[in-house]
Amino acid sequence: MTHHQADGLWMPLTLAQLDFWEEFRFHPGEAVSTVAHAVELRGVADPPALARAIQATIAETDIMALRFSLGPDGQPVQRIAPTRRPRLRRLDLSGRADARAQGFALMQADVDSPLDLLEQPLAAQWLIRLGADHYLWFNRGHHIALDGYAMGLIERRCARLYAAALDGGDPGPGLGRFAAYLNEETDYRASPRHAADGQHWAGVLAAEPRPRVLRKGSEDYPAESLATASDLSALRGALMRQAQATGMGWPDLLTVLCAAWAALNLRDGSARHRQDRGRISMPVWLPYMSRMGSVAVSVPALVVNILPLDVSLSETEPLSQALAGLGARLRKLRRHGRYRIEQIAEDYGMAPRSRFFFSPLINVLPFDEARFSGCDTRRHVLSNGPGDGFNITIRGDGEANGLDLLIEADPLLTPPPEFARLSAGLPRFLAAALQPENLSLPLSTLG
Repeated sequence: MTHHQADGLWMPLTLAQLDFWEEFRFHPGEAVSTVAHAVELRGVADPPALARAIQATIAETDIMALRFSLGPDGQPVQRIAPTRRPRLRRLDLSGRADARAQGFALMQADVDSPLDLLEQPLAAQWLIRLGADHYLWFNRGHHIALDGYAMGLIERRCARLYAAALDGGDPGPGLGRFAAYLNEETDYRASPRHAADGQHWAGVLAAEPRPRVLRKGSEDYPAESLATASDLSALRGALMRQAQATGMGWPDLLTVLCAAWAALNLRDGSARHRQDRGRISMPVWLPYMSRMGSVAVSVPALVVNILPLDVSLSETEPLSQALAGLGARLRKLRRHGRYRIEQIAEDYGMAPRSRFFFSPLINVLPFDEARFSGCDTRRHVLSNGPGDGFNITIRGDGEANGLDLLIEADPLLTPPPEFARLSAGLPRFLAAALQPENLSLPLSTLG
């Protein structure tokens, strides 16, 4: 069995990485899948210690030193190349009246610049001084190397290193190595479990409606998506009570509620089938973290999967019945969630240079953000890659504090008036669905 060593040797790309490689080849000169966060820190007591913590995090994160090349057969290969590891760039804007605005403008200009995966380093790390104790840490990469969870891993590790520098404590174990994830993935793909997972997804994709398929390179990513944000913090109490009453975790409850709403309301070209007696079937796409019980739980890398949840419901069925059915399907999805969507597409008989149309996509993110010792810390998501059609993102910490809803859509598929209606409708639906007395009501009455 082939096992990879990441130190200097060329390695094949994972299935997930190959998808982003093709995107890069089909969209030359476009800034399509850059991922970037800005961590804003007020109250930095020891700026040199903060800089050292970022530098130590860079040294631990081998994926930041990833380099791509083309092998003798023309296929892409990758290796960890120390010369590609970013150096911390220090900028001091503290003398400017518009220091914060200028800092964000500089970071956004970097995000908007295309990355040549063959010629340029993937990662950038900046520390921008805005005032005496006010800083921005710019953490930028590319989706071919990092997913959202990986970005959080990097930031939380840096926060632990900074705290240890301040109080002399133990920073804990370092970040995991990319090669460890590649080895584990190789073993899984050769295992009986992989074959069993493939049989499950073959059955799911055999049902109607068939998911829509896109030709790679034909994506007409809009210059600006329609987007609206809503504060859902007021729903936290009702969410936690409803989660307990239904026996579901709050992230799962929000996921299936958004899935039910999408099946009832979206008309953006997503695959949707209305059966006899008013029953609706529709695949809803969910990111699956694919890390629990894996070495990947501590490895910054592209690990996240995207999988179809087969939503089937009737407008007339009670909310409680819909939640039970969708919750059971969600649990089954997770049991087989490690099987890559790219392999599912190949098994499905998809033509080369094609992929599924990932819309609607629902992403509930129950993760604690990095907190830097003694600092007021705020993370700004500058870029998390493009979406296909209609995207629903809900962020909150592990206890559902600070719940935020972001809805994004392609204006060519969802015209602005329709987007306005949907953006107002989803928060109303969630508020109604989280009232215990409404569990017995038909879905159609909830908005």
